[in-house]
Amino acid sequence: MRAAVIKEPGAPEVFEIQEIEDPIPAPDEVLVSVAATALNRADLLQRLGRYPGPVGTRDDIPGLEMAGTVQSVGERVTLWQPGDRVMALLSGGGYASKLVVHERMLMKVPSNLSLYEAAAIPEVFLTAYDALFEQCQLTMGEKVLIHAIGSGVGTAASQLAKSQGCFVFGTASTSEKIERAKKLGLDVGVNYNEDNFAEIINEITHNGGVDVVLDVIGAPYWRDNLTALAECGRMVIVGTLGGSKLEVNLGMLMAKRAQVRGTLLRGRSIEEKISLTQKFSARVLPLFENGSLIPIIDSEYSILEIAKAHHYMESNANFGKIIVRHID
Repeated sequence: MRAAVIKEPGAPEVFEIQEIEDPIPAPDEVLVSVAATALNRADLLQRLGRYPGPVGTRDDIPGLEMAGTVQSVGERVTLWQPGDRVMALLSGGGYASKLVVHERMLMKVPSNLSLYEAAAIPEVFLTAYDALFEQCQLTMGEKVLIHAIGSGVGTAASQLAKSQGCFVFGTASTSEKIERAKKLGLDVGVNYNEDNFAEIINEITHNGGVDVVLDVIGAPYWRDNLTALAECGRMVIVGTLGGSKLEVNLGMLMAKRAQVRGTLLRGRSIEEKISLTQKFSARVLPLFENGSLIPIIDSEYSILEIAKAHHYMESNANFGKIIVRHID
C-alpha cells in the first residue's frame, strides 16, 4: 500500500510517499481500503515531532480519521462484510491507503454522502459531540459559546448545538467566516480581531452569560471565557492553540461555581472510544441521513499534495475540513 510518511520532524516538505507493507487484520478487525482522510491540527504537531501517537501506532504516519470500503474482515467480525462503506476515528495511520480498524470502531457512511464527504465527519463531529453532550451535558435551549467557529470542530459543534435548539455564539478571525457560519446555526458571531467576545455576550445576555463554552484556544481566553460564563456554567477545553500555561484566578472560578473540564480523544482506551462511537452512531448519524447535519468541506487535495495541504492548514484560511484523497 501507499502512505505519506514523515521522514524526520520538520516543515511540510518532510513527507515522502512510500510503498509499505499491507496491514493484516486481527480476528476482531477489518481491513479498509481508504478513499480519503482529513487534516487535523494534531497532524501538524505530529509532523513536527510534538504529538506522538498511542502505543501501537506509527509516529511517522499521521491521520486521525478516514472513510473507505471494507476489503476483508477478521474471522470473528460479524458487523461488516467486503464492499461496505465505512468511516472511523483513528489513533493514527489515515495517511496510508489501507488500514485495520476494530469492527466496533467503524461507522456506516450515510447513504446520501460520498466517501470524500464522509471523511470530514469522524474527528470533528465526535470531538464536538463528546465535548458538548458527554462532557458538558448541553441541553435544549441553552446558550453556548464556540470558539474558532469556522474550524472543523467549530462548524460541527455549531450544527450539533443548533440541532438541540440552542442559542449559539461563536468567534472567528474574519467577518466572512462569521457570515458563513450563520448558515450553519450561528446566532451571534464575534470577530476576535475587532471585538471582545465576553463584553458582547454579557451585553446581549444582560450579564447572564452562556451555559457552555467550547474552547480550542486555551490560555489567552481563560479570563474572558469565565467572564462570559453563566453562574454554574460549564467549560470544556479541547485544544490549546493559543497556549496552555496561565495564572488562574480561583476566586473567579469559585464565584461562578463553574465546572471546567479538559478532554482529548486520541489517548483514550479502545473501550472508551468504542462506547463513544456507538453513542454517536445511534444519536447523530441519523441526522446526516435526513440532512439535518452536513460535513463542511473547504478543499480537497491528493495524498501526493500532502505538503501543500499542510501549508494551507497552517495559513488558517480554511472554513471547515481539508480532505486528502487517496488516488490509485
